[in-house]
Amino acid sequence: MHLYKPACADIPSPKLGLPKSSESALKCRRHLAVTKPPPQAACWPGRPSGAAERKFLEKFLRVHGISLQETTRAETGMAYRNLGKSGLRVSCLGLGTWVTFGGQISDEVAERLMTIAYESGVNLFDTAEVYAAGKAEVILGSIIKKKGWRRSSLVITTKLYWGGKAETERGLSRKHIIEEIVRAMTHVINQGMAMYWGTSRWSAMEIMEAYSVARQFNMIPPVCEQAEYHLFQREKVEVQLPELYHKIGVGAMTWSPLACGIISGKYGNGVPESSRASLKCYQWLKERIVSEEGRKQQNKLKDLSPIAERLGCTLPQLAVAWCLRNEGVSSVLLGSSTPEQLIENLGAIQASATTLPTKLQGISWSSEDVPSQCPISLHLYPSLCHSFPQAFLDGGGENVSAGGEGRTFPVRGPRGVLL
Repeated sequence: MHLYKPACADIPSPKLGLPKSSESALKCRRHLAVTKPPPQAACWPGRPSGAAERKFLEKFLRVHGISLQETTRAETGMAYRNLGKSGLRVSCLGLGTWVTFGGQISDEVAERLMTIAYESGVNLFDTAEVYAAGKAEVILGSIIKKKGWRRSSLVITTKLYWGGKAETERGLSRKHIIEEIVRAMTHVINQGMAMYWGTSRWSAMEIMEAYSVARQFNMIPPVCEQAEYHLFQREKVEVQLPELYHKIGVGAMTWSPLACGIISGKYGNGVPESSRASLKCYQWLKERIVSEEGRKQQNKLKDLSPIAERLGCTLPQLAVAWCLRNEGVSSVLLGSSTPEQLIENLGAIQASATTLPTKLQGISWSSEDVPSQCPISLHLYPSLCHSFPQAFLDGGGENVSAGGEGRTFPVRGPRGVLL
């Protein structure tokens, strides 16, 4: 299709008006019909090359006092990924507030942790209404207000379910969040109270049902599922979620990459007094560590430590970087109680970008302990073909057995919807 640019002679003078006789009008139409249009290049110049386009963009931004080199990504080295198949860009490492904010650490330490994370390029901060009975949300908001950080530069996620002691203050009923889950989340987004919504510890069937309801009634479907994922918990993220990602665009926001601190190695000689497992409300974690299964995991970690040293990173960095190798994971949430611990875990960005892709290829891999049906995820996620060494794998369901037959530990983290 060519665009025709009329010459001056083709445009009738406003004083003369249009030709009155039909013969004059016919001549005018014939003249217009036979006029040869200009070449296409005159109307639609060719698209500039990538280098030329970038040069033009840099020139344009320089006029407005902006530089491509002054972005948060360029300054911090943080990597960013889309949350599922949505357009929301989140840092591949986020900061969680479970146990720590309003409980294990003081408000001053919480502010220090958020400052380190923000200055390192982290834009995703996760909380929930049940964390410290709501104190975690309050502390998070107070720190953001005190720091004066632009709200547009942050992605804040919270979870609904365990809101209070009364029956009308918990669950996902109409009373609690206005309407049934999908309709309520659509209402929340339409009212401007949130931009996206997702799920936390939902089954694949439940997520698919929510998506179907949203499509059927022209509502907004979930964009992500928040799931536990680490070396000892792999089934859901590597088997179930890949199908959802490729079919309906639901991404994974994973938590507990160090298995509540177990993979950090600090429980190798017992339970330290200042650790999470020493808290009164986390006796289930202590029982898990001292169980037969916990001792097996500690033995695996002892064999893994020399590999981390050979790769030039710490054991926690290796564990976090291992999670980031899964391209179905949009972001990994970190839980830290000290600034030093957070800085160490953030170092997994460099490990995943440089150390792992090149040096892990020299290790003999085995897929015998990969979760069942893993060929599905291996087909969808090629990077998972390089499974972890056989000695360090341990698939698991949502309940972890603890020595005695029929005895299980409770699943960690709240189940609900993610805003």
